[in-house]
Amino acid sequence: VQLQASGGGLVQAGGSLRLSCAASGGTFSPYTVAWFRQAPGNEREFVASITWNGPVFYSDSVKGRFTTSRDNAKNTRYLQMNSLKPEDTAVYFCALRPGFYSGQNRNAYTYWGQGTLVTVSS
Repeated sequence: VQLQASGGGLVQAGGSLRLSCAASGGTFSPYTVAWFRQAPGNEREFVASITWNGPVFYSDSVKGRFTTSRDNAKNTRYLQMNSLKPEDTAVYFCALRPGFYSGQNRNAYTYWGQGTLVTVSS
């Protein structure tokens, strides 16, 4: 399974970006996709996750600003990021694991994309 994350870039504070995560190469359903991010000097942290056809979950730091969505036909997940803040600056990764998972543990995810850089200027 390969994951391709895209959509990062440079944006001013208060702006928006939409990230995409496309899965290919022998995907299986159902599965759960999560978004993590890692800022320089920090550990990789959970941002959001979305199950195959059920609940979505968000970290407290992005709740109300970020929205994750799915397109199962395209095996693609999206992360719409609004009201961006400088502290959202990080490399964003998508990750996938089979089945349903509602936790935030990065070690629970089997497959990872290469990451896409989001930079929010003040």
